Amino acid sequence: MYFTYVLYSSTFNKIYVGQTADINQRLKTHNSSDNTGWTSHFQPWKMIYFEEFSSRTEAMKRENELKTARGRLFVWELVKAKLNAQELP
Repeated sequence: MYFTYVLYSSTFNKIYVGQTADINQRLKTHNSSDNTGWTSHFQPWKMIYFEEFSSRTEAMKRENELKTARGRLFVWELVKAKLNAQELP
């Protein structure tokens, strides 16, 4: 299985969209003190959404869709709904 996922940093009001085969390990990596990538600057991250796919190609396609203007609008609507429902700090 492969996943497309959305992370949210409430501290910095940032989103991140990615894809992986191991969703739990990927979240740990994003929040790790060893992380030196872009996401290291906006920790801590919370997983707010994910979709499951049978192939990496499908997951990558969905990741690219969520990174478009229309996809980011969808993601920010998810964030807003979760904030209104008090599901995020």
